[in-house]
Parts: sequence; C-alpha cells; structure tokens
Amino acid sequence: MNVAAVVPGARPVPYAPRPRWCPRAQSSLSPRAAAESAASSTAAAAPVYAPTPRDRPLRTPHSGYHYDGTPRSFFEGWYFKVSIPECRQSFCFMYSVENPLFRDGMSALDRAVHGSRFTGVGAQILGADDKYICQFSEKSNNFWGSRHELILGNTFIPNKDSTPPEREVPPQEFSNRVLEGYQATPTWHQGSIRDDGRSNYVPNVQTARWEYSTRPVYGWGDVTSKQKSTAGWLAAFPFFEPHWQICMASGLSTGWIEWDGERFEFENAPSYSEKNWGGGFPRKWYWIQCNVFSGASGEVAVTAAGGLRKIGLGDTYESPSLIGIHHEGKFYEFVPWTGTVSWDIAPWGHWRMTGENKNHLVEIEATTNEPGTALRAPTMESGLVPACKDTCYGDLKVQMWEKRDDGSKGKMILDATSNMAAVEVGGGPWFNGWKGTTASNELVNNIVGTQIDVESLFPIPILKPPGL
Repeated sequence: MNVAAVVPGARPVPYAPRPRWCPRAQSSLSPRAAAESAASSTAAAAPVYAPTPRDRPLRTPHSGYHYDGTPRSFFEGWYFKVSIPECRQSFCFMYSVENPLFRDGMSALDRAVHGSRFTGVGAQILGADDKYICQFSEKSNNFWGSRHELILGNTFIPNKDSTPPEREVPPQEFSNRVLEGYQATPTWHQGSIRDDGRSNYVPNVQTARWEYSTRPVYGWGDVTSKQKSTAGWLAAFPFFEPHWQICMASGLSTGWIEWDGERFEFENAPSYSEKNWGGGFPRKWYWIQCNVFSGASGEVAVTAAGGLRKIGLGDTYESPSLIGIHHEGKFYEFVPWTGTVSWDIAPWGHWRMTGENKNHLVEIEATTNEPGTALRAPTMESGLVPACKDTCYGDLKVQMWEKRDDGSKGKMILDATSNMAAVEVGGGPWFNGWKGTTASNELVNNIVGTQIDVESLFPIPILKPPGL
C-alpha cells in the first residue's frame, strides 16, 4: 500500500508504510481500519534508556563540549535528525550556546571589558511539513555539556520546586525536574520546548515533545576502525574555524515525537547527528545529508558540504568541501587532502557535487521544488538569527564507482535515490550560483592527510583538551 493512495496529495515514499505509526496516513483511514490501527499501536516499540557507557563503540573525536573557559568569542552547535520514511517526515533538532562565559548575559561591566557579545542558548526544530519551532534564552546558566562525550542539556524552565540537572539523568528524573528543556546523548534524546514567538515569519508550531533512543550504526569511518575527525587532525586547534564533526553518520532510533499535539511513533527510524564550534559560522555554505534511500542494500548515509571560512586572524578565506559516504560498513571519503571535490550550487533548488580520490569517483545531485524554511544560526554579528534555508524534501541521486587505472569510471558500487534528503544553503551573499573545486597542494596534503591520533597524545584524561 502506498501512502500517496491513502493521503491525498502525499508524496511517494521509498518503503512500504506502517500506517499505525504514521499520523498523516491514519487520518484518512476508514473507521474500521482506524480502529484496528489504534488497537495495534500499542505494539509500537518503546524507547529504551541506558546511561552513556565509557569507551563506547563508534565514538568520534570531538564528541565533547569544546568551551575552554576563556573570554574569546565562542559558540557550539549540535544537530540531531530523525527521518520517518513511512510518512516522509523528518525532525531536525538544533541546539546552540553562545559565549557561555557570560552565563547570566552581559553586564555593563562585561561589555566595557570585553566588548558587546551575543549570549544565550537556543533550541530549534525543523519538523513535519518543514514547520518550525524555536525557544531561546539570553542566559546559559542552566546549560551543561560533557567535556569529552556527546552529552548535553539545558533547562529553559524547571518544574516547580526542582533544580535543573547539571549532567545526564534518567528519563523520569529529567521529566520530574524539567518543564521545558532537553537532554541529548549518543543513545538517548528527550525534551519539551515551547515556541517563544520570535519566528512568525515562517510556518511554525507552538509545542514539541520527544523521547527516543538510538542505536548508532555508523560514526565517521569504517565500522571496524577507529573513527575519524571529519576535518582531519588539525581540527584539534582553533586556527581553522569553525570546525565541524559528524558524530553519527547513521543510526536507528525508536520512540515518539509530539508535534503541536500530533504524535509520531517510530521504530528503527534512520537518524543522524553532527556538531560545529568556534568563533562563528562560515561566511557562506551549503550542505546535503540523507539516510533514507531506494536502490541500495543495507544502511547508506551521505553527507556532503562546503563553505567559505576565515583562516586565522587576517582576511584570508578558504573554501573547504567534502563528501562522505557510508555503505555496507565501509567509509568512502572525498576530501581535498586525498583528491578533489567540485561543486555547483544554485542560490536555492539545486546542488551538484563530484568527488575523486585514489580509488573511487562519486557524483551527487539534489533538487527541490519546496520553498524551504529559514533557520537560525549563531553569528558573530547578530547572534542567533535567520541565516540559512533548509528543507527535508530534497530529491537526491548518488552514484559511486571504482576508479580505473586511467581515471575513468569502472564498476558501479552505489546507485541510490531518495526523496527525503535534507538540503541547505546559508550565509551569503547568494545573488548567483557558486561553482568551484577544492584541491590542496602537495604540502598541505602531506600535513592534513597525515594520520595522527591526537587523542592518543593525551593519555591522561584531565590533560585532554576540552571537546576532544
């Protein structure tokens, strides 16, 4: 049965639906079918919480919170996505903290000493039908993050007579202590937020609640190898900022999300997480991410992005770009220090990238007819303001080949499509399209491409830099 046949105007989906877990499909069922669906909904798997273990498999470098306690301008942002192919809906959770040294905001004395800064904690969700919700506080005194693990949380409003958590706590304790807020770990995610009225320029919802568990499938690297830093070992240093790390290229999530009162239940839904940190966002960027595909066996995950970022203290900029593909347990990496990456990005609606490394060639192309939704990003100039446009209804085609000795295409090893790709353009200006090729010279290749396990240089945990 196709969802398009059940819900008028619904988009086709790549997998056979389970209507009892898809509210959009349930709404058009016959009374008898709806009753059967409601009766069977109790069979939906419940999320299972377990405390985050030490030395967990598939942990990537830079999973922790990078703030070092200094007064320099700083932000850190986290992104968690769940895709529900049965009803072609995705939920993207975005958290950010800005200049956390000033936990209660900036006083007049702070501004006199350090200059004016933007401070605070934000929680955004791009959810079903590309609708949006945002809650923000200029104070970060109830935000917390683990120094070396992907564990973080914030309390916007505590429950009556309760103190906000300062670390990961069991789900029921969190619910008892937090009225509005969130906590996230590599395997658990829960929260509740309320729109604060600052986003009436986009279709939005008033409330969101969620609780789901996740089983990681891919980190950033081969599943049998030590996981990699997305931007290479130099990401351990603040020279090339902002930094970017894919924490989980693919996972399987089970639980529920309530979106303005509409409940979405899911089991083994494809999921993803990443983060970035530094002095500020790139001047301009583009991004493609997808975990839901037709035409491929097993779990497939594709992440591709590029941007224009400042290097060091001067006015020098670079345009790094990469494509990362996980397929059948293997990781295929296309980065400037191992080959070339080219891009052709329209101001909106079309993304095309190609990549080449020693052994493989890849081509990806994404399009959308959706108008997109404006999302916020932490900027040095204006704080957390609308700075990019996204949709989770991108059409994506990915093809990858083995490379012959003469550089031509050999055996095709991946040919997959999706209509659930998340696509984005941000920063600017985007008056025209943006084309280019990233390729490093031999010296840079030798430096960045050198396999250095930075974490092993700090065998004593207390000496390890924050975030690493």
